[in-house]
Amino acid sequence: MRTTTSRQLANPLAVVRNLGILAHVDAGKTTVTERILYATGSTHKRGEVHDGTTVTDFDPQERDRGITIFAAAVSCDWDGHRVNLIDTPGHVDFADEVERSLRVLDGAVAVFDAVAGVEPQSESVWRQAERHGVPRIAFVNKLDRAGADLDTAVASIRDRLHPAPLVVQLPIGTEDGFTGVVDLVRMRALVWTDGTPTATEGPVPPDLLAEAGRRRRLLEEAVAELHPVALEEFCATSALAAETLTGALRDLTRDGGGVVVLCGSAYRNRGIEPLLDAVVDYLPSPLDVPAVRGTHDGAEQRRPADPAAPFAALAFKVNATPTGRLTFLRVYSGTIEKGDTVWESNTGRTERIGRVLRVQADRHAQVDRASAGDIVAVVGLKSARAGSTLCAPGAPLVLEPPGVAEPVVSAAVEARASTGTDRLAAALARLTEEDPSLVARTDPETGQTVLSGMGELHLEVAVEKLRRAHGLEVNVGRPRVAYRETVVRGVSGLVFRHVKQDGGAGQFAHVVLDVEPLDAGEAGATGFEFRSVVVGGRVPQEYVRAVEAGCRDALADGPLGGHPVTGLRVTLTDGATHVKDSSEMAFRTAGRLALRGALRDCAMAVLEPVAEVTVTVPEDAVGGVLGDLAARRGRVTGSATRAGAAVVTATVPLAELFGYATRLRSRTQGRGTFTARPTGYAVAPVGVAVGEGR
Repeated sequence: MRTTTSRQLANPLAVVRNLGILAHVDAGKTTVTERILYATGSTHKRGEVHDGTTVTDFDPQERDRGITIFAAAVSCDWDGHRVNLIDTPGHVDFADEVERSLRVLDGAVAVFDAVAGVEPQSESVWRQAERHGVPRIAFVNKLDRAGADLDTAVASIRDRLHPAPLVVQLPIGTEDGFTGVVDLVRMRALVWTDGTPTATEGPVPPDLLAEAGRRRRLLEEAVAELHPVALEEFCATSALAAETLTGALRDLTRDGGGVVVLCGSAYRNRGIEPLLDAVVDYLPSPLDVPAVRGTHDGAEQRRPADPAAPFAALAFKVNATPTGRLTFLRVYSGTIEKGDTVWESNTGRTERIGRVLRVQADRHAQVDRASAGDIVAVVGLKSARAGSTLCAPGAPLVLEPPGVAEPVVSAAVEARASTGTDRLAAALARLTEEDPSLVARTDPETGQTVLSGMGELHLEVAVEKLRRAHGLEVNVGRPRVAYRETVVRGVSGLVFRHVKQDGGAGQFAHVVLDVEPLDAGEAGATGFEFRSVVVGGRVPQEYVRAVEAGCRDALADGPLGGHPVTGLRVTLTDGATHVKDSSEMAFRTAGRLALRGALRDCAMAVLEPVAEVTVTVPEDAVGGVLGDLAARRGRVTGSATRAGAAVVTATVPLAELFGYATRLRSRTQGRGTFTARPTGYAVAPVGVAVGEGR
């Protein structure tokens, strides 16, 4: 094993590694992170997920649920290198946390379960990393479990993810007897015994020598096929030197030509040191990735990873703590110190840096400065949000922010006590500031406060945070759907006289109305149109406008269930006035009461909001998804196949989409995704929503 005091490289950035740990929930990535901290001496006791003693899962909800919810940043040192590591969530509901983290990382370690292989969310995070161009190495974990098999896990990686897996280790022992690995690059054995923190290095065991030689040959052949320099040496000598093999593996990892695969058991602390060596050897430093690109005044600019260049950083996470507001930054160029002034892209104003902190999950250590390649947190920024660019005021630049997914699940929230309404609004504003994938809004029609997120667990965690962090007791329910009513068959010649005498000036208005459905081609099926064909001045123009205003008043409550009325045309065909008692108020009242009476005589129907849903699922799950859409009264409008996945488009009533995200994930083992776009209203079956108030 190499020691942590080896080579010192000329450029300080060459010894920095910014990486994330990616995996499906329960694949063991938090345990991998804990063992990395332990192996590098950053912690002196191994944290355990089941005991709630991990460094990165520090939030009470994470410890209660036993899963990672919030991306946590930690730093450690290995072999003279600075490793900035982000432990990301594995649950699909928190994929946006992974997205923001991948935006600022240079490399990643993808953790796979040796029994389950590639699991649904493993595939999702792998595709996310692929989209961002983040180089990866793979770590097959839990080799000590019953049924664990490295070859089967590698086959699933090849079949499901389609990389070229380059296996550089051979396990020593199986299942409970797993004790170490054979390093196929340097042809040595690394064996761990219980109670010892590091591996014992030795020769390859005699009973594995032939198998190790065969696998080393397969590795050489696979690398030679992908790397021209390795191919040249392989053709000349029929073998590859360890240095050539290491260099080729580094190049293939960084350009995406192949994926190095290692194995171990993080829980038993076996395989972590070789994994750290692979991080150092194969994953890129900030110098190895292209200069960050941004724009200013419409022109593209590039900033190299140079501490002496103008400062540029991207805020990828905001966290409100009892001691202040933390803004997490990836510094791409330049240097920043306490007290510096920076330009913030979100507001276009300058702000002052209060402190610069090195982050170790929930613990922070103040540092003098942060330079290109660093991942740090700063205190003092008031308006920066996730996705904001911070840069030198004299060299403004806007970096591309991380993408934010559209929320797919909503819930209505309200404070239990009326005195908590203002506090709830402030707490929701803080929640959405910390997590951009949460959206809080007030429905203008129902008056409900609606919180939307990426899944039911996502919303459950958000509501629990309202209770724990903000001391708010809230009620949570399904959002009400904003139904409409429309005219199916109208009435003609409805006569209404409004006469009222109360001792003073009376009220008199006489109107004759026609009511008919509105043609969709004229003003839209959900519109309203009013016109007058009165001749001879029988109703003055100012009274016509009052009748129209009264009709609009009547549209607020329909006769079927008190829903707003839409999709109709009202025509004023005749009327009469009184010299003294007619007024705008009288005609407005007449218009309102006349239309209400007319609607009771019309044939009416309830309209329900519908959405265009695009569902992307594996081809083997299409049948179940189509059946579920049909059960939700969905109407399939199209289907296609893209890159091995089926894409189904359907129109589905919005009320039937509540809970669909969870149902879809269940039917597709988490591999299905969908987007929904409101498209208008459609006639609901008889009985739907009748009697429901707004």
